[in-house]
Amino acid sequence: MKQLIITLITLFSFQLQGQTIISGNVFNSKNEPVIGANIYLEGTYDGSTSDDTGAFSFRTTEIGTQTLVVSYLSYETFTMVGDVSYMKDLTIKLREDVNTLDAVVLSAGTFSAGDNSKVNVLNPLDVVTTASALGDFVGALQTLPGTSTVSEDGRLFVRGGDANETQIFIDGIRVFTPYTPTTNNAPTRGRYSPFLFDGITFSTGGYSAEYGQALSSVLLLNTIDEPDQDKTDIGIMSVGAALGNTQKWEKSSLSVNASYINLAPYIALFPDRNDWEKPFETVSGEAVFRQKTDSGLFKLYGAFDASNFELTQEDINNADGVHFKLNNDNVYINGSYSGTLNATWSMFGGLSFTHANNRINFDDNDIDDTENSFHAKLKFKNRISNRFKLYFGAEYFATDFDETFQNTSVEQVSYGYDNNIAAAFAEADIFASKQLAFKTGLRAEYSEIFKDFTVAPRLSLAYKTSGKSQLSLAYGNFYQNPSSNVLKFEQDLKPQNTSHYIMNYQYNADRRIFRAEAYYKKYDNLVKYDTEFANLDSNFDNTGDGFAKGIDFFWRDSNSIKNFDYWLSYSFLDTKRNYNNYPMEAQPNFANKHNLSVVGKYWVEKWRSQVGFSYGYASGRTYTNPNQPGFLNEKTKSFNSLSLNWAYLISPQKILYASVNNVLGFRNINGYQYANTPDLNGHFSRRALKPAADQFFFIGFFWTISEDKKSNQLDNL
Repeated sequence: MKQLIITLITLFSFQLQGQTIISGNVFNSKNEPVIGANIYLEGTYDGSTSDDTGAFSFRTTEIGTQTLVVSYLSYETFTMVGDVSYMKDLTIKLREDVNTLDAVVLSAGTFSAGDNSKVNVLNPLDVVTTASALGDFVGALQTLPGTSTVSEDGRLFVRGGDANETQIFIDGIRVFTPYTPTTNNAPTRGRYSPFLFDGITFSTGGYSAEYGQALSSVLLLNTIDEPDQDKTDIGIMSVGAALGNTQKWEKSSLSVNASYINLAPYIALFPDRNDWEKPFETVSGEAVFRQKTDSGLFKLYGAFDASNFELTQEDINNADGVHFKLNNDNVYINGSYSGTLNATWSMFGGLSFTHANNRINFDDNDIDDTENSFHAKLKFKNRISNRFKLYFGAEYFATDFDETFQNTSVEQVSYGYDNNIAAAFAEADIFASKQLAFKTGLRAEYSEIFKDFTVAPRLSLAYKTSGKSQLSLAYGNFYQNPSSNVLKFEQDLKPQNTSHYIMNYQYNADRRIFRAEAYYKKYDNLVKYDTEFANLDSNFDNTGDGFAKGIDFFWRDSNSIKNFDYWLSYSFLDTKRNYNNYPMEAQPNFANKHNLSVVGKYWVEKWRSQVGFSYGYASGRTYTNPNQPGFLNEKTKSFNSLSLNWAYLISPQKILYASVNNVLGFRNINGYQYANTPDLNGHFSRRALKPAADQFFFIGFFWTISEDKKSNQLDNL
């Protein structure tokens, strides 16, 4: 027995002599011990964890060069390659992982909706359940701060910019004609149904160098990457019908959505202020095909719509009114591919084509215009590390616009333009820590129509002031060519320009979000002309300028009251500009100094219903009263509207939906039209420009047929 014990001790001694002790301490960047960190040699079972002081120690029989790994939740994994004999009394400092949910977010000027965003001000459901929006994603975004209420127009007016200063992209590719055509004093709608989108980013300023040709704002719409199941959606509405179908296979899917809208039955029941000869009618369709590959995803999106209407509108200078007729056809095709090239490189490529044709007749004037536009983009991303990501790419825009005009006194005149723009951009995300991050970029553009080259720097930073709040700053320079209304008559111009300065504070915790954002925008090189409307006889130049400054507030709370979710947004805007035919600098007639929105949604379990409301207030907008001296010298009364909606689940897959806009019947006035000549007393008569209807009612029945027999269209209402 004694001999056996001696033998075991000897063998144990030899074993200990053949082992190496690896030891050290693990700290964070503040020299605080990291307790419970995992320390091990890669490819072995040899390892340990750090104790209350951050210390660790373990033995290994491995020799030579090995890889030591130290990991802990919310910290970047540390690796050390070297000879194990030197891995003694180590001091290891772990850096915080900048990709965790509690890390700082570069968010100045940006509202996001979608599962991929760390901070969601809205979610996809909000876009289509806001009472005042009537299923239009643009209408839902008009409840956010930074937008102005221009009820007779319907497009996005952002922070003192007119609607042409906001550009819309689908899957990163430009949409050239995003709105349905309309007539005076009748709001337009976004062409594209929210049915096929799951992510929305609305940037009110200071946006990425990847995007250009937008002076004020960009709206990014992302189509669904992968549907959850096969299903069919059927909608029967007071204004028409809709049908959608999704087919899902192992590596591909196809979603199709079609609708037909005809306002004739509705107007027969609820006549408005227009004299309709052919109420608004449109047929539209959308489709998305998705194909997964081994390393990426291919998407092909297509949309078309054809609309027409004919009416006579009241006019103070024409006793018989003004006759207006429009036929429009629009086709949009968008293809994109995104994928990984290796562990650190990824790429995106896409292109779009738009064909739009308008045939317009007003009184004795006939206008026929056609736009063909193309956009191609190629972008690369290099994830150099968790703390440094580099993006760069190039894109090309091409637009061919042609228009003809004729009337009883003018033979057919043809005019138009070709607008081709080449651009390159580079941008870097730099995370100094979980508390501090930067985004810096540069965009260069060459405009062939002007033979002009521009360079636009962009910079933003964010600092986390606490675990629940952060402060952000942003600066950007932005260029945009004049719109078709100008370029079709004059091409001897140069790009218009703005500079954005933004400061943002954000608090986000316990399903509550608060945002406060101050900004200043300076405009240069705005287009001016010397006639009442831009035409072939106008003289154009780039001598216009202006400014916009203000502060936006946003508060959302879905936690304080059970089953109740609400948000409030308020914007103060101070803006003046001298552009178009303005004789002097003035507050433009599309800008409200004060805008307020209150949106609420409540789920009533006993009724199996979601009820919602949306209240909007906007202070008066400027107009010119020729009976008083000055330009844009008076303001309309304030705008008010309260809208209600109700969605009732008849069964898990059948929904009855109803909504009414401006339920209290506020008599809103959009402005005034004055007579061209004064009366015998030298006074110019006027009429109020009122909405075509003070209220709008909507009723619909929606039925979903799906595999799980649970999916419904509540997300799409």
